[in-house]
Amino acid sequence: MTSNKETRPEKKAILGEIRDHLTDGLFVVLTEHRGMSVTQTETLRGKLRQKDARFHVVKNRIFREAARGLEYERLSGALVGPTAMVVGKTDLVEVAKVLRQFTKENELPVIKMGSMQGVIFAAEDIEKLAILPSRPELLGIVLGTLAAPMTQVVSVLNQKLSSLLYVLKAIERKKS
Repeated sequence: MTSNKETRPEKKAILGEIRDHLTDGLFVVLTEHRGMSVTQTETLRGKLRQKDARFHVVKNRIFREAARGLEYERLSGALVGPTAMVVGKTDLVEVAKVLRQFTKENELPVIKMGSMQGVIFAAEDIEKLAILPSRPELLGIVLGTLAAPMTQVVSVLNQKLSSLLYVLKAIERKKS
């Protein structure tokens, strides 16, 4: 018989797997998955997988243990009720968009809290991230903002060159 202080091998494996997801991921979003059907869960998993993110139902106690010593330990306040975590390695904004759209269509899951590189996000913050333009759109906006002054400089220089050419042509006509 094992004592209470010893952890069963299955629990150690689950704990190790959750900890691996946390250490490998760039961000974690905690949700309440209560009321989600198996079909809804699988649909959400598929949509998140397309964004290189994973949806895992996790026991609160196991998450607390796995997050111990990591930046995600501060999320323990959100560990009330049935919890699922979304872990990803790429773009939190894109994952937030998927969660927002899925929640709009299904009224589930309820977002609790998230964290990315030590920054804690409330559910409202993740909602705000979801309405941001995508990374390519933001890069286009930045590029357009940077290019606008250069375009104006080129236009001014073209006007000055044209004026100079008119003056030179006028001088040429006058001399001939």
